[in-house]
Amino acid sequence: MSVSRKCSRAACPNPATSTLTYVYSDSTVVLGPLATYAEPHAYDMCDFHASRLTAPRGWDVVRVGGDQPPPETHDDLLALANAVRGEGPRRPAAPNTPAPAVTEATTASPMRETSRRGHLRVLRDV
Repeated sequence: MSVSRKCSRAACPNPATSTLTYVYSDSTVVLGPLATYAEPHAYDMCDFHASRLTAPRGWDVVRVGGDQPPPETHDDLLALANAVRGEGPRRPAAPNTPAPAVTEATTASPMRETSRRGHLRVLRDV
């Protein structure tokens, strides 16, 4: 007998397709594929509610996995995060070309770190 899990939203009869968890230490909401097991600290959501998910003010939403690519955005921080993760257009490297040396001259910039969120830093012009 197979028991289908339902959406955690009140009065929603739809089957769950995603699992939502909170990372309180990073002020992040994580929405990913349906977890293998129902957990008491996670919320199962249907496609309808998962697509309309919003986070509290000041929190980030991270959508993990799924069949659809993330929506196009013009947010520079998201573009930078995608580049770090390797999800952007790539230029082919020339064969046998050494990586450029990182020196203080190449890393110096008129930026000042104002805050951190996980491994990312928020920089402001000085």
